[in-house]
Amino acid sequence: MNKAITEGLVLTPPAFANGLDMWSRGDGTPGTPTYDGFATAAYVPADQDFGGCLEILKTENTQNLRYMGETPLLPGCYLQIKARVKAISGNLPTVRIAAFAGGAGGAAVPGVTTTGPATPLTGYGDVVEVTAIVGTGSRAGVTLPWGTQALYGHFGLDLTGSNGGVVRIDDIEITDITSAFLRTMMDWVDVADYGAVGDGTTDNAAAFEAADAAANGREVVVPEGVYFLGDSVTFENRVRFRGTVAMPDDKYLALNQNFDFDAYAHAFGDEVLGFKKAFQALLKQSSHESLDLCGRSIGLREPIDMQACVPDVNVFSSRRVIRNGQFDAIADTAWDTDTVTSSARYLLSDKRKLTNVTNVANIAVGSLVIGAGVGREVYVTDRNVAAQTLDISEELYDAVGTQNYTFKRFKYLLDFSGFEDLAQFNISDVDFRGDGHASCVMISKQGLIWHFRDCYFNKPLDRGLTSIGRACQGMMVDRCQFISNEQPLLSQDREVIGMNINANDAKIRNNRAIKWGHWAVVHGSGHMFAGNHWFQGDNEPNGTRKAGLVLTRSNSKIIVNGNYIDNNFIEWNNEHDAEPDQSNELSFGSLSIVGNIFTCARVGPWFRWIVIKPFGPGHFINGLTVSGNTFKALDGSIDRVDMMDDSIAALDFSRTRNIEWTGNTYHSVDQWTASPAMLQFTENTEIQTWTCDFTDWMPFGGRVRNVTGVVADGPLRNAGNVKQYATPYCEPEKGTGGGQVWLTWPSALKGKVNVVGRMDNPF
Repeated sequence: MNKAITEGLVLTPPAFANGLDMWSRGDGTPGTPTYDGFATAAYVPADQDFGGCLEILKTENTQNLRYMGETPLLPGCYLQIKARVKAISGNLPTVRIAAFAGGAGGAAVPGVTTTGPATPLTGYGDVVEVTAIVGTGSRAGVTLPWGTQALYGHFGLDLTGSNGGVVRIDDIEITDITSAFLRTMMDWVDVADYGAVGDGTTDNAAAFEAADAAANGREVVVPEGVYFLGDSVTFENRVRFRGTVAMPDDKYLALNQNFDFDAYAHAFGDEVLGFKKAFQALLKQSSHESLDLCGRSIGLREPIDMQACVPDVNVFSSRRVIRNGQFDAIADTAWDTDTVTSSARYLLSDKRKLTNVTNVANIAVGSLVIGAGVGREVYVTDRNVAAQTLDISEELYDAVGTQNYTFKRFKYLLDFSGFEDLAQFNISDVDFRGDGHASCVMISKQGLIWHFRDCYFNKPLDRGLTSIGRACQGMMVDRCQFISNEQPLLSQDREVIGMNINANDAKIRNNRAIKWGHWAVVHGSGHMFAGNHWFQGDNEPNGTRKAGLVLTRSNSKIIVNGNYIDNNFIEWNNEHDAEPDQSNELSFGSLSIVGNIFTCARVGPWFRWIVIKPFGPGHFINGLTVSGNTFKALDGSIDRVDMMDDSIAALDFSRTRNIEWTGNTYHSVDQWTASPAMLQFTENTEIQTWTCDFTDWMPFGGRVRNVTGVVADGPLRNAGNVKQYATPYCEPEKGTGGGQVWLTWPSALKGKVNVVGRMDNPF
């Protein structure tokens, strides 16, 4: 294998005939005494067995002979040192190959074997051959395994035993016998040949790097054993693991040619640890933008803290993807929700902070905040134990002062909340199986453009997809399945929430959601919900339904288009506003509900599909489009499709502007809704002022603020039954609640007219 590397290198030392000044009586390092001119040693030019040779009288307990040249020891190479020796007279000594292992800077490499097996000389004139093999790997037959720290050697032999004997030594030979261990036609290299030791404690980082460097396109094999890596290691060649590796949490293993979950599961001998280290490598090196789970199911008995997998990374913004696999929660107490009750103060001067928090150290980041005046899906985003404060994701609508709060920390299969900022993170074709044990995914505190595509949020215990901060800015959720764990329950008893959004510009498209408490609780603005199907019914007659989509920002800039909204409703409120009373800010507006299918079954006649719920007085509607929708009730009829929930406060219909509620179709809906609405009114008795009542037709029971058309349908007649050609003047906003239009004619008339009224000022 390494002949090409050692080709051209002179490994065998020069013959003794060339002089003894290169042969040391010490360890061979520069400055040690040599045999040149030494009284008890001489060159013999014509021995009958050796030809030219060195003759030595043994005078020291260990008589050293070392070549002073530095014989290189390259990673993966194996060298054989051979010497032939015979006794001439006197005491018979013992002989062995011996060497000095030289490392960086000329220092001796500690802890390695430097002597070979000892062979006694048993008779005079008998030629004895002694050998030893030196190499980086600890392989069978390798006498001197030196690892990767040794860069060269001073090779020779030792004479031990009794002094006073004379021996002759033939020229020492050093040859590359790497081929005895590795055949050049093999398409792999073994890390053991580069000094790796699978004992679980030896640091093999350098040996792994050396094996990878030598592979040059071939596969690297990690044999049986546990190989500790004290530093990060990057492989540029494919790696096959028969053994496993262990390394510190903050060090990573990059498998650049087989970067996938299977490789890491084999490398670490554990699926969960393999996934963690693969994710670490995904963020720590740039050779790959995605981690393929290889269609594998990874069983989890506890949450994975994703940031803890990469302890030295807290902010990351390059696109990364996890794809093609499954995470499956296995029943364990580690999934149990942590619940803490603490007193805290809330002030309008800092609307996203709780202060004077007792027991703050026990409240985890990512905890759901529950208390009086707290809206849905408010989470702890950060904490300061010393200052006794908690940062929270949303404002509280009615919590000024001090009170007790409950903090619930749900446990997630993948928990990214430890990241301060993680952007452009994608998860594709992954099934998150909470199985009633765990929640699915919690994203980071901050970030941009998270994307979930073709994923399953499958039966989570508490939550499907949770944002505790602003990482949901620009989030995309496409073609995902949200499957509730509460499907057997009645609609009103379900509490699990599919997902929440705090920031702006989310795109939620072509998803399917089944029987949640709420599918989505959405703050922020600029969102698009398109092509989704969410349904939340049950088999209870005259059943109660809950909101599927909860919009918590009054001026929302939201489009709800082309969805199938089944047995649930859209609730539009301002529950995440610390000052929910209208005070010259933008009020309810910028919402378009267009081209959707609304269906219900087995509900009471009080059911409604579109509900506005102000959390403070003075609010009005300024910009709402509801058009092209189909509203259909099955198994009976409902009263109407819209409602103002005034349980906290009512809308001010005297300020309504820019509403288009047109082009919808209604089936089994007793009272239709329209604005502008064209109604026909008939007076069979002559009267000067006609009362035209639009109250039931105006959205949310609003006022009729304007009349845009009055056209007689047939002739108008006076008391004499004579046709009259007259024009009335109009007075809108009459009657209780302002839902009537009064038409006043020049004189008392009877007949039929078509009147177009609308609940807004259009401009």
